[in-house]
Amino acid sequence: MAIIEISDLVYTYPGASKPSIDGLSLNIEKGDFVLITGPSGCGKTSLCRAFNGLVPHFYQGDLKGQVIVAGQDIMRKQIFDMAKHVGLVFQSPENQLFALSVEKDVAFGLENLGISREEMRKRVDWALNLTGIYDLRERSPHEVSGGQQQRVAIASVLAMQPEIIVLDEPTSFLDPLSAERIFEVIYKLNQEQDITVVLVEHRLDLTAKYANHLVVMDKGKICCEGHPKDILFNDEISRIGVGIPKATLLYKKLKADGFDVNKQPPLSSDEFADQLLRVLSK
Repeated sequence: MAIIEISDLVYTYPGASKPSIDGLSLNIEKGDFVLITGPSGCGKTSLCRAFNGLVPHFYQGDLKGQVIVAGQDIMRKQIFDMAKHVGLVFQSPENQLFALSVEKDVAFGLENLGISREEMRKRVDWALNLTGIYDLRERSPHEVSGGQQQRVAIASVLAMQPEIIVLDEPTSFLDPLSAERIFEVIYKLNQEQDITVVLVEHRLDLTAKYANHLVVMDKGKICCEGHPKDILFNDEISRIGVGIPKATLLYKKLKADGFDVNKQPPLSSDEFADQLLRVLSK
């Protein structure tokens, strides 16, 4: 069952000479972990903004086509209505942090939903612990590092436990190890609570292994989509500027040289190492 249905979407920002999204159609099933990638300026962020109605209600502009999210038509619903179903984590964390303490920032959305104080306390502590910032709960979000601010922004969305979490390059301020921990948390939520995840990310080395649905965009359109193992083996992907995981690239080179490792290309170095060990142990 599709939880996000997009049909023939065309969106142009106010004053722009050409559309940011140009005739895009996409279905995302409930419980999917979707990874959206593509070169800068291809329309990824604009698409994320459409999931919760920021496009077109906040950014305005001209929108054609249809976007149905969690059964809601974004053209007929206001942003605060969509916030009950979709949590959006921005690339720049300062865009969504404003309270006097980290704890209050994480609790803000719950207060607006009218969640009881007992349940709010439980959810805030849970989200702070998951993102590894419980010790910062009394600090001002503007006095912590950029990476810690990103964790606060993610915790604020996780605490609301929406049906869909949309993350637009959420770990851009984090080192690879810290980013990996955040992706593990998001993947665990996807697997254990059936939360649909839409992740925009360039670093496919870190993220491809979590996704079951990869969407590659270019010039406002979808170039290809499917399972990462099928899509990332396509030479066309490299030509449009998508960074293929190093393990996948090495697999392709070995296969081209006649060394048959496995029928399925690996998406991470750990997976590739396991494949090599199995081959070498025979």
